[in-house]
Amino acid sequence: MATTALRTTALHDAHQALGAKMVEFGGYEMPLHYPSGTVAEHLACRRDAVVFDVSHLGTVRVTGPAALATLQAALCNDLTKVRPGRAQYSQALNDDGGVLDDVIVWWVDETRFDVMPNASNTQRVLDAVGGEDVTAGRTVLAVQGPRARERIASLGDAAAETPRFAVARTTVAGRRAMVAGTGYTGEDGVEIAVENDDAEAVLEAVLGTGVSPAGLGARDTLRLEAALPLHGHELSASITPLEAGLSWVVGWNKAAFRGKAALEVQRAAGPVRTLRGVVAATRQPPREGSAVHVEGHVVGTVTSGNFSPVLEHGIGLCLVASDGAPAPGDAVELEVRGRTLAATCARLPFVGKRG
Repeated sequence: MATTALRTTALHDAHQALGAKMVEFGGYEMPLHYPSGTVAEHLACRRDAVVFDVSHLGTVRVTGPAALATLQAALCNDLTKVRPGRAQYSQALNDDGGVLDDVIVWWVDETRFDVMPNASNTQRVLDAVGGEDVTAGRTVLAVQGPRARERIASLGDAAAETPRFAVARTTVAGRRAMVAGTGYTGEDGVEIAVENDDAEAVLEAVLGTGVSPAGLGARDTLRLEAALPLHGHELSASITPLEAGLSWVVGWNKAAFRGKAALEVQRAAGPVRTLRGVVAATRQPPREGSAVHVEGHVVGTVTSGNFSPVLEHGIGLCLVASDGAPAPGDAVELEVRGRTLAATCARLPFVGKRG
């Protein structure tokens, strides 16, 4: 049986030269980690700054005078809450209110929007919003960490000073770039889009400032500590934003969009499922699909689990029944590979600013 060749980013050779362990992800061959390992990369992001190649994420460009109206009807958040030169987190829903994908929208100027879906969902988002898939023509680097802006300031003040959720045309290391104050780690930082021909030079310049390379392994543990959802886990076509604790992403007061009617019904009745976080009593991580028990009763399942390098315990996100859902501090038990793992319901996020 013929197999589909994996796609590669413009930085594939650079990753190999840096000693990356490459794996398949979303149809791409991507770095899982570099010789320092996932835990070291994770802690470098929490304490200093790292750079990820996130070019596997899609870019769907929607342009023209009708672009805003098109996206308002296709996505659940309300773009009129922001303005050109800003970015916004949003979601494309199905008729039942389930999440086809979650996206970041870069509102570049009055008539240009760059919609950034997850790697495996680019076609799904293209079908939902129209526009043009320009993924293959650009490279995107995410520089993240408390010292990210300080590190890259020498490569261009405008890039380093781009505010959180702002979007700016500028230069990085002398190359034309689009920079957004966005990321997926729970830390401050920027994402930098450049032409593929400039990708290696920009990566080399970023690494030259003392920023370390990091792979998909650290990207996942970082987003989990920050309790950021991952499509296919905390979000899916059968999980709504309300169930995932993301009601704030719904533009309730704007005109009709796909899935709005179903969400209004769910909001009135209250979602039957809700998201919770758990911290294991040991270093053993919860596993996706593990049953969650409260007082001997199964109340839900783990949607994501891993080891937290900061907390040095296993952590997990769980989708549980709203009726009788555990509260922070409550004891729970997880059924992991036939064994019982003691855990405690935790306030989210696990690491960072807590609500």
